[in-house]
Amino acid sequence: MTRTIDYYFATVSPYAYLGHDRLEAIAQKHGATVAVKPINLGDVFPVSGGLPLSKRAPQRQAYRLVELQRWAQYLSKPMHIQPGFFPVNGDLAAYWIIAALELGPTQALALAGAVGRATWEQERNIADAATMQAIAEECGFPAAALAARSQAPDIAEKYAENTREAITRGVFGAPTYVVGDELFWGQDRLDFLDRKMAK
Repeated sequence: MTRTIDYYFATVSPYAYLGHDRLEAIAQKHGATVAVKPINLGDVFPVSGGLPLSKRAPQRQAYRLVELQRWAQYLSKPMHIQPGFFPVNGDLAAYWIIAALELGPTQALALAGAVGRATWEQERNIADAATMQAIAEECGFPAAALAARSQAPDIAEKYAENTREAITRGVFGAPTYVVGDELFWGQDRLDFLDRKMAK
């Protein structure tokens, strides 16, 4: 039986970007399916005690940059820790990723990875429709069809549903990986996820 990793993430999350390749590798290693579930952290934080970046203490904001640089170097991931388009609204990219689920879970995960690279490697504006169309084309996906599908009301509702589901399951930050009822918060917990999948 194929096992599933429920993947709750914000499209703009630097840590989702840093963990993406390893998540794909873990899923492939264990023959697991990744259920791609973009969420709106702006709705998660108020009910979980979190704060958006702009409202965090200066010390926390400064240390975040240090940690991002450390992880990027450790993982040998190219990364602009203060990219040209950040903060940026990630809703449009989430809609595209949800639309891509209709192509298959692998395609949706690939688009999520491309969105992360666009933000953190390439300094592209994922809130721009033309940029998202270009990213989808680069992935080899039917960009015009995804553009149209991403605007459908049920796609926005699925995004809201993912967010409500995440809150119900105890998710309080992103990325969070869930196997069964066990949560793994943050890309720095991927080793624990790997061990869980090996059982």
